[in-house]
Amino acid sequence: MNILIIGLGVIGSTYGFLFKQAGHHVEHYLRDGSHKKGIKQLSVSLLDGRMSAEGIQTEGQYDIALCSKKRYDLIFVSVAQGKISSVMQEIRKEQFEGTLLICCNLWLDRATLDRMMQGYHYILGFPVAGGRLESGGDSIPSQAKLDACVFDHFMLENVCSAKITNGTDVCQLFASCHIQLEQPHDMIEWIALHMAINAAVITVAGAAIGINDSAQAAHRLMNSTTLLTIVIKTVRETTKIVASRGINLKPYRNELWMFRLPARLSAYFMKHMFARNHLTRRIMELHSNLEDLRYICESVYREGKENHVSAPIFYCHVEQLTAKL
Repeated sequence: MNILIIGLGVIGSTYGFLFKQAGHHVEHYLRDGSHKKGIKQLSVSLLDGRMSAEGIQTEGQYDIALCSKKRYDLIFVSVAQGKISSVMQEIRKEQFEGTLLICCNLWLDRATLDRMMQGYHYILGFPVAGGRLESGGDSIPSQAKLDACVFDHFMLENVCSAKITNGTDVCQLFASCHIQLEQPHDMIEWIALHMAINAAVITVAGAAIGINDSAQAAHRLMNSTTLLTIVIKTVRETTKIVASRGINLKPYRNELWMFRLPARLSAYFMKHMFARNHLTRRIMELHSNLEDLRYICESVYREGKENHVSAPIFYCHVEQLTAKL
């Protein structure tokens, strides 16, 4: 496939690297004036979970090709901080054509998203990967380092319900990279639920430890049964906020069963999981985009307040975290 990645962020670069390894043609679009436009190559350190549940540490180089045309088979969009609207303006301005794969945090309903995407065929996905991107600095402005991890699956809405014309090709793209596809009951709802769970984790860690050093905060959280117990109780509140949007949580029992157990027992299971699963620990430690973390928390907080949802633990932690930022 001919693929355009919007930007040069962690998620787009990680999957772009994998797509290119699988033999696809991958280019990146960077706005004029972007401080990343001079980057020609990424040094990639990847904890690869596609062939091993523990992950295999690999190293590689990713040569960046900038966009050279207007028509692509797939345009991969992963942006932080809810900036999808401004990205769509940029895509229209550049007159790019192709199926859009939107894979980022979205606190929107389907009607609002459809209006944003008007004129484009699109499908929603969500990456199961994470990492950080560090520039080479003034000494090596043309290079940067990508430290990332990737799991063996990717969340993708049903290609038939998305009504895209090349759904089979999109599925085959991920198959060529040895990545399985998982289809939630409803992708918009699943993303909202995922954000709500993350908001609970972020606020508890941030209020108790601080998130300026997100790796250290994640490390301490994953090793503390006390903090994980608070996370469980907070997730119960944030999922009520999701339900206040009119979302039926019954189809998501598999995602929520752990949070329905006694909080201390759930915390024990979570701590045990983090101790055994190196990939999960790594993705927690590498998630360091503070503005995106803030967007997640503020979106859930605002919805809860507007809908008059009782969530005292969550609200208190958000306010404590905000005071630290």
